[in-house]
Amino acid sequence: MDYYIAPAFLDKLAVHITKNFLDLPGVKVPLILGVHGRKGEGKTFQCELVFDRMKVEAIHISAGELESPDAGDSARLIRLRYREAAEIIKVRGRMAVLVINDIDAGAGRFDQGTQYTVNTQLVNATLMNIADHPTNVQLPGSYDSTPLPRIPIIVTGNDLSTLYAPLIRDGRMEKYYWVPTREDKIGIVRGIFAPDNISEREIVNLVDRFPDRAVDFFAAMRARIYDEQIRDFIHKVGLERLSIEVVNPASGIKPTFPKPYFTLARLIEFGNLLVQEQKSVDESRLVEEYNRVRYGAPPKSF
Repeated sequence: MDYYIAPAFLDKLAVHITKNFLDLPGVKVPLILGVHGRKGEGKTFQCELVFDRMKVEAIHISAGELESPDAGDSARLIRLRYREAAEIIKVRGRMAVLVINDIDAGAGRFDQGTQYTVNTQLVNATLMNIADHPTNVQLPGSYDSTPLPRIPIIVTGNDLSTLYAPLIRDGRMEKYYWVPTREDKIGIVRGIFAPDNISEREIVNLVDRFPDRAVDFFAAMRARIYDEQIRDFIHKVGLERLSIEVVNPASGIKPTFPKPYFTLARLIEFGNLLVQEQKSVDESRLVEEYNRVRYGAPPKSF
């Protein structure tokens, strides 16, 4: 399946990656590209599509790996993965990048209540050091004088302002704020519904019906269409036998479901349901009520 790649997104990543592998005399090229923007707009998926299009090998680190019970583990992991990417270039002769997804969730500081650990400090310091000396990245306790190839680092996040300011300064990190245009959204949603024979007019209508929703909203909408079939399957099998039939059926064949019939009206119906569910989450704000009780403030009247 050919998914849509936003031209501006492709251009930004392609230029940043290529620029880091070229010898540009007298030019200091930032090693890190920070891709940031609203949640659910497909930043990570667009990156994967670009890597696949460019035949670039990607070594990944998740936000959860930026913290550890042992001080220094996360910083060592970054250095280790960086050197793994460098080894790919030497062995396979192909471009490689290091990708850190949701970096603000793992290394960001959102407010005074965010715990700032030794690992958080070391992660920021390590990334700054690698950005300044990309060909000399050593593992703790060892030293290799052989220069490494530059490995571009791509980080994704919602709010890069939560990171340590010296890390995101110009010269170390280039920033790219990703906001898909209407045309981008239409192209991405067209790819989501490509197997479902949804017409171009219906795709445009769907995007225009929910203009403020992120890209993942439309993927969630498509997934909801299957709920009716799954509900019928549960009633047919029975709750008592559901676990066996799904995980270990007697026939050895796990259940399959035919592709449901997609209509614009049905999709809009599920879209409105998703909007209402999110609205309920946004308006409840129970944590504020709990904190008022916790800190002795009078409860809020509704």
